[in-house]
Amino acid sequence: MLEYHAAYYKGEEGWYTVQLLDFPAVISQGRTVRSARRMIADALRCMAEWYLDDGQALPRPNPKARDRKADLVEPICLQM
Repeated sequence: MLEYHAAYYKGEEGWYTVQLLDFPAVISQGRTVRSARRMIADALRCMAEWYLDDGQALPRPNPKARDRKADLVEPICLQM
């Protein structure tokens, strides 16, 4: 199981944007952190499947990935 890091940013209108710090191009959003958490997990699964179907290796997780500008950073496991 691979463990990536999700960074959550609260926007002006209350929505959360979330991106995976060590998996390029995986970004999503949700009205709440809980919703954003579900959406980013789905986006991660979809992007990982696309990488593998395309014959690309998955990015290696960086256990030290952080963003000081994020409101919250937490690990997220890739479950396929």
